[in-house]
Amino acid sequence: MEEVLELYEMEYNPKQPKVCFDEKSKQLLEQTHEPLPVQSGQVAREDHEYKRNGTVNLFVMVEPKAGYRHIIVTDQRTDQDYARCIKWLVDEGYPDAEYIDVIQDNLNTHKAASLYETFEPAEARRILRKVHFHFTPKHASWLNMAEIEIGVFEQQCLKARIGDKATLIKQVQALETERNRKEARIKWQFTNVMARAKLHRLYPTFDTLSILV
Repeated sequence: MEEVLELYEMEYNPKQPKVCFDEKSKQLLEQTHEPLPVQSGQVAREDHEYKRNGTVNLFVMVEPKAGYRHIIVTDQRTDQDYARCIKWLVDEGYPDAEYIDVIQDNLNTHKAASLYETFEPAEARRILRKVHFHFTPKHASWLNMAEIEIGVFEQQCLKARIGDKATLIKQVQALETERNRKEARIKWQFTNVMARAKLHRLYPTFDTLSILV
């Protein structure tokens, strides 16, 4: 936990970006009847019936202090999908970075082996040389600021019924472009000092007398 919080407290450095990484599953739901027109001030009205068109996965990458995010929509959430996202970060998202600190949870695909399972060894090693992985503790995924960004997209985009992948990508890209244009940042206020005070029960306790002895 403290390692992640320490990263958040560092000064912004474009050569060493801190990128929070997470996934979000989205079920594709197609309208079976056209929603009724909405008048000003009214709540949207749509039929309770819908058609299920499967699910897709959203890989969410956000650099909170730069106000930059990028979302990649895939059919699945495999080791190979994850590896290609990390490659995107290195080659397209931050090609001029010295290295990228990637903050993520302990999902089974979040590992260096995923890149070796996807690319030739030399290519996998090239990518991994520019990436430093940092993991949030188990049961503490709230420490990953990507969850905050996902919450924004859920409220402004993902909670609506979307019936196909192409439409979802179009809507996600539109919101991504808007938020990047505004350089919408995430202001993280929870620090190590606060963690040691508020979460002191999670820290080991020491017997002062035994230490002195």
